[in-house]
Amino acid sequence: MFARRCARLVNSRTSVPLTSFLARARPYSSGASYEHILTSSAKPGVGLITLNRPKALNALCSPLFTELNDALSKYDADKDIGAIVITGSEKAFAAGADIKEMAPLTFSSAYTNNFIAPWSHLANNIRTPTIAAVSGYALGGGCELALMCDIIYCSSTATFGQPEIKLGVIPGAGGSQRLTNAVGKSKAMELILTGKNFSGKEAGEWGVAAEIAGYSRVATVAAKEVVNKSQELSLREGVEYERRLFHGLFGSQDQKIGMTAFAEKKKPEWSHE
Repeated sequence: MFARRCARLVNSRTSVPLTSFLARARPYSSGASYEHILTSSAKPGVGLITLNRPKALNALCSPLFTELNDALSKYDADKDIGAIVITGSEKAFAAGADIKEMAPLTFSSAYTNNFIAPWSHLANNIRTPTIAAVSGYALGGGCELALMCDIIYCSSTATFGQPEIKLGVIPGAGGSQRLTNAVGKSKAMELILTGKNFSGKEAGEWGVAAEIAGYSRVATVAAKEVVNKSQELSLREGVEYERRLFHGLFGSQDQKIGMTAFAEKKKPEWSHE
């Protein structure tokens, strides 16, 4: 029953061990050296970002997000990358925000420095489709980071939660908004007010990222944009917005390539233009 309510959050798929997927990843050269993340190419066209603070269960902090945002922006600008996967370890996707960083903050320092705002770079600025691949704990900021992605796939060990209430605060990186969109007001209210964890169903069909990356970049960026607009516009406005982008795609080379290939029963060779 809960899985049906969480259909947008947790997709039941055939699970693929995270370790076997990472073993196939190849180093990706972005010209940057990172301390808290690893970047690699999981499959052709798929950029992989691995959170890498194992001793802290991948706890999220501002330096990590500086690196994450840089890597995301570089992948987003790379014409050879059509999908981005964000993952952690088998034990933890990200077990929450780094309390050591947050504990000393005052209202004035948090407010004047707009603390945690840069954490939303993924949701606000990245146009390439993104996938969260979750094993183990995705709590607090980790849950919020996963929710910022367009798709979430999780292993049988995935455990989500917004436990901020236990620390005397509330979600600060969009958890109250995105979790409500994913599971409905009643369930989100319960989870946020109690701080209870919840498990993800068996998931993780990694081929989805490669499948997305195999389509026209022009079309996938447009598809992501119109789906996101459904959360901001009325039905009528959304349909009109969708129609305008639909019309616009007829000016792309990939529309001609795709439709010609379909008519000729051939596999399209996308130009991404």
